Amino acid sequence: MEETVTRTVLCFGDSNTHGQIPGGSPLERYNRGQRWGGVLEELLGSGWQVIEEGLSGRTTVHDDPIEGALKNGRTYLRPCLQSHTPLDLIIIMLGTNDLKRRFNMPPSEVAMGIGCLVHDIRELSPGPAGHDPEIMIVAPPPMLDDLREWESIFSGAQEKSRKLALEFEIMADSLEAHFFDAGTVCQCSPADGFHIDEDAHRQLGEALAQEVLAIGWTNA
Repeated sequence: MEETVTRTVLCFGDSNTHGQIPGGSPLERYNRGQRWGGVLEELLGSGWQVIEEGLSGRTTVHDDPIEGALKNGRTYLRPCLQSHTPLDLIIIMLGTNDLKRRFNMPPSEVAMGIGCLVHDIRELSPGPAGHDPEIMIVAPPPMLDDLREWESIFSGAQEKSRKLALEFEIMADSLEAHFFDAGTVCQCSPADGFHIDEDAHRQLGEALAQEVLAIGWTNA
């Protein structure tokens, strides 16, 4: 009898992976079936497990001087990987919070932060049998011009956010990682200008399911 192969995907991101409802607080969250991670698992089917690791305010590699060091994605990534190993695929969708005015980061350096996470993953090799897992870098959809009460925090971030996809793609190519631009299938909600709504979660989950299956998995 042939053994069924179960593959595990880790979705590592910020509030748009956590499922924060646009215009709401970090405590207001879409349910599992509404979030793109849940949609992804549903569409991939019974041979797949999708683990959501989304945190509101998470950056790529920065301690937040206001919200605290726990928002640093790089600090949390290693124990996270060790908790869930073995992992077949890691999807990283970060970068929006790096654009807060307090960090003063150009898009190219946000991409460098993503690159650091990829290097850390490969250093740990948390894939099956101690190999490197597949890695997919996802550029978040660009912010809208109207960020409502968040304008002062993200001042100047709108234009930078429109440049993330290109910088992320360049980084992904240089690291031989998979890349997907979420802005090609969904957009942020006008409720606050930088979170995605339920429809966008569905659109993103559907698109990523196709991208994941297209990787070309083997049973080895």
